Amino acid sequence: MSKQVIIIGSGFAGMSAAAFMAKAGWQVTVLEKNDQPGGRARQWKSDGFTFDMGPSWYWMPDVFERFFAQFGKSVSDYYELERLDPSYRVYWPDGPMDIPAGLPALQALFESIEPGSARKLQQFMDEAAYKYRVGVQRLVFKPGQSLTEFLDWEVIKGVFKLDVFTSMKQHVHKFFQDPRLRQLMEFPVLFLGAMPEQTPALYSLMNYADVVGGTWYPKGGMYAIVDAMYRLALELGVEFRFNEAVTSIELNASSARSVTTSQGSYTADVVIGGADYHHIESELLPASHRSYSAAYWDSRVLAPSSLLFYVGLNKRLSNILHHTLFFDTPFEAHAKEIYREHQWPKAPLFYMSATSVTDNTVAPPGFENLFLLMPVAAGLDGDTTEVREKYFDQIIQRLETHLGQPVKDAVVLNRSFAHKDFKEDYHSFKGNAYGLANTLKQTANLKPNCRSKKVKNLFYTGQLTVPGPGVPPSLISGEVVAKEVIRNF
Repeated sequence: MSKQVIIIGSGFAGMSAAAFMAKAGWQVTVLEKNDQPGGRARQWKSDGFTFDMGPSWYWMPDVFERFFAQFGKSVSDYYELERLDPSYRVYWPDGPMDIPAGLPALQALFESIEPGSARKLQQFMDEAAYKYRVGVQRLVFKPGQSLTEFLDWEVIKGVFKLDVFTSMKQHVHKFFQDPRLRQLMEFPVLFLGAMPEQTPALYSLMNYADVVGGTWYPKGGMYAIVDAMYRLALELGVEFRFNEAVTSIELNASSARSVTTSQGSYTADVVIGGADYHHIESELLPASHRSYSAAYWDSRVLAPSSLLFYVGLNKRLSNILHHTLFFDTPFEAHAKEIYREHQWPKAPLFYMSATSVTDNTVAPPGFENLFLLMPVAAGLDGDTTEVREKYFDQIIQRLETHLGQPVKDAVVLNRSFAHKDFKEDYHSFKGNAYGLANTLKQTANLKPNCRSKKVKNLFYTGQLTVPGPGVPPSLISGEVVAKEVIRNF
């Protein structure tokens, strides 16, 4: 009889783990508290609009191809990709700048701003390519169980080339002088949840992912990936149980024997927690079997949370791109408010995704679909309707100023999502959106362990464990933990 694994949560990491466990011959049941798969990458439909509720950037296409290839499939078996060009637009205080797709075009742009920077950008990317190859192919697939995992000759011989002990800020400033170019090169690490001065320069591999790997859009939205992984899991025999919030994990002699939900109980040989790690530890396990204390969790450096708006307009906007970054206010001030002062920002940077620019299926004909995101500190108090409305008005006003056209009078749909919702819908620790920041002290073995220290057959996957936040890392996280389970059981 097949061994049984219960997976809590159907986000990218949970579904990845489910697919690998099923491939290995295990009987897999996924328990999900919400009514659809995807976790933070859920989809919301209303009045003819379709919104991705979470991730909106498709980077590292090779990671997705690698995932599906391990099941004899290809991305193209499930969804269609389109490379965006320009990749995105950035609004600076003095106006917009379109970021072209591909290194040669970006070099030309850099050279027009800072003479000599095209050559430096090539050098920067050559180094980033090495980090991407070693980092993604070797480092991120480590389960973080022992330091001996890193006794890898290529990693050892290239340790200085990996720039683990140099900050991203120092690294970028070594190459470029213009403040706009510096911010452009520092921006991708914001996906990792820490300020550039706290993030190891190893993560310039994100610049390689941005520029060389490209910015893509899956037809139908990011939920196309969720749907693809869900369909693959079903093909492999995985059972999904939706609208079943897990209420406890039952133990016997320091082993998890069953998982109880609002609907019933499920026996298991192994349990994999793909939901919020802190929630599983603090709410589903007795205190005697928790790996980490409350003090430990409070000492963690969290990636930001987000104030999100899903907005439908009854008209199309002129001259907008799929992705737009509004860096028209001081970058350092907003980052300081998130990471050091832990307060609501005074003049926030924000981001807009307009999927209807690329995809005519996500909004009614002649209408526009906008996803607005404002990074904020995790754990903030004061997430009220009044605060959300204040920031919405502020963002829309700045949109109108930059776009030179009215926006607010065209709003026919507006849903907000912030700390309270992250906690309610995903049991998110302190209402965070992205997980733990990828600081040096929270990298690899220094992250919460993917295997419980106190429950023999309990494992974890997702953004609070290895390898870290982001969609591609979540796919890898599921694979890593599945292989650990299979190796040990």
